[in-house]
Amino acid sequence: MALPISPNLLVTLALLLKTKSVSGTALALGVSQPSVSRSLSQLRTALKDPLLVRSGSGMARTHRGEELVERLADWMVTTSALLVEESFDPARVERRFRVATTDFGVMSVLLPAMAALREEAPAIAIDIVPLSHATHRALAEGEVDLAISGLDHDPSQLHRALLFEDEFLCVTRADHPLADSAERVPVADFLAHPHLGLTVSEAELDRVTMTLGAAAATRKVAASLPYFGLAPAMLAAGDLVMVMPSRAAAHFDARHGLATRPAPTELGLLQYWLLWHERSHRDPASRWLRERLARICRSAVPDAIPE
Repeated sequence: MALPISPNLLVTLALLLKTKSVSGTALALGVSQPSVSRSLSQLRTALKDPLLVRSGSGMARTHRGEELVERLADWMVTTSALLVEESFDPARVERRFRVATTDFGVMSVLLPAMAALREEAPAIAIDIVPLSHATHRALAEGEVDLAISGLDHDPSQLHRALLFEDEFLCVTRADHPLADSAERVPVADFLAHPHLGLTVSEAELDRVTMTLGAAAATRKVAASLPYFGLAPAMLAAGDLVMVMPSRAAAHFDARHGLATRPAPTELGLLQYWLLWHERSHRDPASRWLRERLARICRSAVPDAIPE
């Protein structure tokens, strides 16, 4: 039975057969000559051939050595190529990306970027999947490549890049009682009206309720939705109030004639993030997608800095 030969020994053999010199191989590898001599002895035993023999003042390859020299040189080139990152060309990429987000993420991040993404990489596809409350696990296990989210997350567990900050607006029908002013809605007035709530992920997280804390006990949620799509029709047909990021509110206000006012200060600002795991951090295709999405969003937020 032939003895196993490690990749390190194969590298040594390739250099020995090329240089026909123990000292030259030692110099190339940055090791001692005795170390190379021991490796040559192991190789001779494993291959049952001297490989290199004394010839005059130098060494000559045996017939077996001549057979191996070109094959090992080819192996070295092929192996080195595997370890060198090729220049990335998005025009040649054929890849399906799975992106977890909400309809707001599609509206505010993916939709504005789609034309540019398709122009630069026409063979890519993006599958949008529901945002999970277990974002870290989904990214870590490769269920999704990227998440776009405004939910709280642990920055020590994921890589992230801030896309934008957005203020919250109260959105109502045009003749709603809250629509009679352009001033910020006081929290007492906000809680005096029935609400159309928004839940995110299968955990049905309602950001407004979570942010208001104890004050949320008096909040009257008459109906709730997992997405914004049907909100304009529900708001226009009744007396409900809904809290939306300003980017979503502007989109719907222009199409449905809804009224908007700045939401109570207690609701703070929305920070919207790109999230990804270490497993895809150095992947060229994933990096390209992240950079393109962030660049488009940051055209309106020039000081957004990735972490």
